[in-house]
Amino acid sequence: MRIRRKLLLALAAPLVATLTAAALVVPTLQPAYAASLVEVTNFGDNPGRMRMHIYVPNTRPTNPAVVVAMHGCGGTGPGFYSSSEFASLADRYGYIVIYPSATQQAGFGNCFDTWSDAAKRRGGGSDPVSIVSMINYAQRQYGGDPRRVFATGSSSGGMMTNHMLALYPDVFAAGAAFMGVPYNCFANAADYPPGASQCTGGNMNRTPQQWGDAVRQQAYPGYSGPRPKVQLWHGTADTLVPYSLLQETIEQWTNVFGLSQTPTSTDTPQANWNRRRYADASGNVLVEAYSVQGAGHSLPSGGMAAVALGFFGLTNPTPTTPPPTTPPPTTPPPTTPPPTTPPPTTTPPPSSGACRVTASVNAWNSGLTENLTITNTGSSAVNGWSLVFTLPGGQSITSGWNASYSPSSGQVTARNASYNAAIPAGGSVDIGFQANHTGNTAKPTSFTLNGAACTVA
Repeated sequence: MRIRRKLLLALAAPLVATLTAAALVVPTLQPAYAASLVEVTNFGDNPGRMRMHIYVPNTRPTNPAVVVAMHGCGGTGPGFYSSSEFASLADRYGYIVIYPSATQQAGFGNCFDTWSDAAKRRGGGSDPVSIVSMINYAQRQYGGDPRRVFATGSSSGGMMTNHMLALYPDVFAAGAAFMGVPYNCFANAADYPPGASQCTGGNMNRTPQQWGDAVRQQAYPGYSGPRPKVQLWHGTADTLVPYSLLQETIEQWTNVFGLSQTPTSTDTPQANWNRRRYADASGNVLVEAYSVQGAGHSLPSGGMAAVALGFFGLTNPTPTTPPPTTPPPTTPPPTTPPPTTPPPTTTPPPSSGACRVTASVNAWNSGLTENLTITNTGSSAVNGWSLVFTLPGGQSITSGWNASYSPSSGQVTARNASYNAAIPAGGSVDIGFQANHTGNTAKPTSFTLNGAACTVA
């Protein structure tokens, strides 16, 4: 009993720390129009006796994507809503977030069922059926796009992410599992508690064929359709759910997809993030794995949620109006570029005061997001722009949207994307970024657009 109590404290500690940090977010920094988390009590068949909370952003397309975001053992849906970035990013990208709350105990309390015989079979019952009911509710009630349903989660939620992708490959388009384990890793409920489990005891080693057969033969026998692509994350210093299980999970999904165990590419997209990618013959990345150097049982953090959304394809903005199929009739482009004086990539700097920047910051213990609205207050359009500003000391950009940012700290230049290069007179564009900080969460004090100073609102 004493060992189990220690394990419970070890599992709950990262969650408690994260929730405590989340409480430090200043409410007034949230936009006044932000949506709120709502509990749904009658969402459909619920054999897992789960609770459902849903976050529906006020601004969204007619058929929004649906992201199922799942907490770790000892947590709740509202807790994961508060401690992760999926809801704040939903305000920007217009997708719906479902936050299930598990009620299974399994030694720890509030763990997603990935061990019972019922949970290991498609339509067998328990938590997986309840989660599918939540997805069906979001599609009925809010027009959720059945082609864009995604799963993600941390710890027990990461385990359930892999589990749901195996059971319901026809429901999900992709998943991102943080600190999870392969499907069918746990033999039964008695084997579940991490630390007292064969699965998480540090010695789990099956062949890729064995892992793949579990998905093919047990989860959904006879299924031959397309499968969701998979993104995996694990900290190299994780001792509760051992880092070695990342390799076992890679072996499972690469075998399911019929891919080589050798990655098609490796890189370091960010300091301490080592990425392995496994692509098919056409170059489509079907499995992507991140080893986070030195990280323990504490993911996602530091912009990882935004990277997962990028893997899902939810951070790829589209132009508000499609480009013309033919050049404008009055000013057709030349058939060849001028030989001696190519056109500039940006318009000349606007006059001082011909631009305005509005900035808002949402900060937590070691991170923040900053939204910037650039307004052209001049009398002529800007075609091609760069916005220069200086980040306060201790801030460093980890990811951004609607612009490219370089360098990550100090004096930063944000350059337009291909789809928002033009800012008409009186028009505006919205950009933003996520950053780490060491205590200073202030906004930049000045901005210049194409070299001209802007008014700061």
